[in-house]
Amino acid sequence: MKFLEEEDRGGLLERLSKVPLFEGLPQDQLRDLAGVASAKTAARGEMLFHEGEKATGFYAVISGRVKIYKVSLDGKEQILHIFGEGEVFGEVPVFAGGSYPAHAEVLEKGVMLFFSRDAFVELLKEQPTLALNMLSILSLRLRRFTHMVEDLSLKEVPSRLAAHLLYLGERHAGKDAFELEITKSQLAALLGTIPETLSRILGRMTQQGIIQVEGKTIRVLDRESLVSLAEGGKLPA
Repeated sequence: MKFLEEEDRGGLLERLSKVPLFEGLPQDQLRDLAGVASAKTAARGEMLFHEGEKATGFYAVISGRVKIYKVSLDGKEQILHIFGEGEVFGEVPVFAGGSYPAHAEVLEKGVMLFFSRDAFVELLKEQPTLALNMLSILSLRLRRFTHMVEDLSLKEVPSRLAAHLLYLGERHAGKDAFELEITKSQLAALLGTIPETLSRILGRMTQQGIIQVEGKTIRVLDRESLVSLAEGGKLPA
């Protein structure tokens, strides 16, 4: 990654204030955070860390997108999460100790903030509000991963897709129309299936009048049926 030029860091405090982990912190604490953050540009396809590497710090996404994934022994990729603007990742192993449990690759060129473990831990000792914010974010993250494990192990692919579409709608302020932020191949990997199966299910959901697909835009037409499907209902043949 490349360090940002000093003139590009002018809006850093404002950007930090929009990261949920740092939301509500006063300006002086945001300045302290900016002082321990390394702002860098990251190119598409760049690896931020690999599974098994020592966890020396964590990241916050200012712009762009990052995928977190694991690779099975037979080379199959399983996407665990896609992180976008305002989200943090890599924080759990940093504070639990040890190594990163997965790979992190940049999907879309953007700006990342890197916080070294040692500097951030010292800051936490001085800023208990920050520690409480982090506990809240980690609790939400744990809940999301719990749902993901349940979906992958207990639900069929149509139910997984329906649940993910509802999740995306929530992320877009409950709107019935939103854009997929990743390719359909990446979405298939996130849902634990293959692109052909995903396309077939999207087609069936469209035929049933549950959703409408226009390029990368998804429009929910029948929310009640989508909720029923997400809860384990069956998609009509």
